[in-house]
Amino acid sequence: MLGTDGRYVTLGRASDPSEEEVRSAEEALRAQGLAGWLAIMEGNPYVGTAPRLLEVRRLADPSVQFADAAAAFARAIAARRAELAS
Repeated sequence: MLGTDGRYVTLGRASDPSEEEVRSAEEALRAQGLAGWLAIMEGNPYVGTAPRLLEVRRLADPSVQFADAAAAFARAIAARRAELAS
């Protein structure tokens, strides 16, 4: 799941998350006043080329564009990698 501010959390690492897991995650976002997307990450956030995100579906009515959240995600990944490299 990708949040509107670029934060992410992994669901269903070994398999696709169930519809129930997705609904529960969406309800948890809404309860905290957050929103985002169910997305597929291609790549590794820790090593190699920067991971890419593919939008699957909106969760809890995000108020920003997916591209903006994905750009914030990429910036956060780059900053974290730089931090770890120093």
